[in-house]
Amino acid sequence: MLKEKIKQYIEENDRHSNVEGVVLFREEIEYAEQNQLTGEGDWVEKDANTRFTDAYIERCDKESENMLKNETSAFLSEPLHYLKQHKNEFIYLESKWFDFVNVDAISLEVDDVFGTYDVMLGLKVQKKYDKQLREYLDAHLNGEDAKFDLMFTLDDGLWNLNFVLNYVEGFHEEMTMGEAFQLIYHFLFKLIEAVEKVQ
Repeated sequence: MLKEKIKQYIEENDRHSNVEGVVLFREEIEYAEQNQLTGEGDWVEKDANTRFTDAYIERCDKESENMLKNETSAFLSEPLHYLKQHKNEFIYLESKWFDFVNVDAISLEVDDVFGTYDVMLGLKVQKKYDKQLREYLDAHLNGEDAKFDLMFTLDDGLWNLNFVLNYVEGFHEEMTMGEAFQLIYHFLFKLIEAVEKVQ
C-alpha cells in the first residue's frame, strides 16, 4: 500500500524532477529512507505548511451538509478555534496527498456537546486489519473518554473513522486550521505505516 505508492511517486517525480531532486514532505522522506526507496536524485523537503496549498476546501453547514463557501488555501491560516465560533459549520478538505493514507477527504468540526474537535473520514483499508487499526488508535489517542468510532461498511468497503483531534499528540488549541490538517495527516500516515508493518 504505502510502500508502493511512495515508490511510484518517487519514480515518477525522479523522471520529471528539476535539478533539485524529488520534492517530498518529512513523513514521506523518513518513510522512504527507512524502506530504502531511494531514487536517482536527492530529496527536497517541502515546508509542511505548503502540503495543502492546492487542496479543495469547503465550509459546510452541519445540519443540511450544504456548502456555504468554497475556500482557497488562505483559509488554512484561520485559527482552529474558528470552528468554536461557527459551531454550525464543518470543514471538508480533499487533497492528492490523502492518497498515501488511503483517504479521499477529511471533515473537521466541533462537537456540540463536548466542544472537542472531531475528525471524520473514510479509510480504505481491508476489513482484516480491524485488530491492528483498533490497537493503534487505542495506543495513540490520549484521553479519558471514548476516543474514536471505527466501523466497517460493506457497501463502500471502507472504514468510517471518527476520532477526537484533541487526543492526538501535538494538538493545541492555538494551532491554525492548516496545522490541524497537517497533524491529522501525520497521524493517519503513522496509522497506515503501523498497519502495513504487521502484514
